[in-house]
Amino acid sequence: MVLKEGDNAPDFTLQSDEGKKIPLKGYRGRKVVLYFYPRDGTPGCTQEARRFRDLAEEFSRENVVIIGVSRDSVESHKRFKKDNDLPFTLLSDPEANVIKKYGAWGKKNLYGKPVMGVVRTTFLIDEEGKIRRIYRNIKPEEHAEKCLLDLKSLVSNRQVL
Repeated sequence: MVLKEGDNAPDFTLQSDEGKKIPLKGYRGRKVVLYFYPRDGTPGCTQEARRFRDLAEEFSRENVVIIGVSRDSVESHKRFKKDNDLPFTLLSDPEANVIKKYGAWGKKNLYGKPVMGVVRTTFLIDEEGKIRRIYRNIKPEEHAEKCLLDLKSLVSNRQVL
């Protein structure tokens, strides 16, 4: 099944960087930026996370929760979050079950070799759990700003998000 804009976001429960089990449905009533990324501590992933960090207050003013998901362990997430002063939740999906459910798993190039792995993908989910935007082919350095602009545009155009 390929998810598309307008679909209900599949619910899941994953362990957070604090070791708590977090269900997506626990965020109903708030908008969610759900972003899937390949690996803690790598250059692109660090850049993307820091941009979300730098804009976290603006996202919060729009009633948006930011959640990052990767296959990394809870311990890795704790370090990554602390090292980069990230004010949002990171979820661990070591078996990539949720990553695959959201279509963020696929073929990519790693140093010129084709490999299977997490493909950087983001979903904007509204207060009712509907997917409003899907981002693929993401540029980490500008992605957070694009999400924020889209959220503001949807809200200012009186579209429910």
